[in-house]
Amino acid sequence: MLYVRFPLSLRNVEDLLHERGIDISHETVRFWWHRFGPLFAAEIRKRRVAGMWSSRWKWHLDEMFVKISGERCYLWRAVDHEGEVLESFVTKTRDKKAALKFLRKSLKDMVRPKNW
Repeated sequence: MLYVRFPLSLRNVEDLLHERGIDISHETVRFWWHRFGPLFAAEIRKRRVAGMWSSRWKWHLDEMFVKISGERCYLWRAVDHEGEVLESFVTKTRDKKAALKFLRKSLKDMVRPKNW
C-alpha cells in the first residue's frame, strides 16, 4: 500500500517494513506491488472520486499538439482542478467526432462537470 500511495522506491518500502519488524527483500515488495498494486490503486481512485462528489471537484478538457513518429497528432486530456490527468486520448484528426469520442470515453468513469 505504501508503494502505491507514496513515491517510494522498493528499497525504501523494505526499510520501512524492517523498522516495523517485518524482514523481507525488495523483490518480495516488487512481487506484491505487481500482484496487488492495481487493486490498491483502483480502491484509492474510487474513494477519492467518491469523496469529491460532495466537494467542489472540477475537471476540464485540455488539448495539445504532439508529434509521434514525425506526424502531428492531437492529445486530448481530462484534467482535474489539482492538475492531475484523469484520462487521455490521442487522435490524428481534430474534429467534432474526435472530441465527442473522447468525451464519451471520459464520462464513463468520471462525474459530469457542473456546467454540462
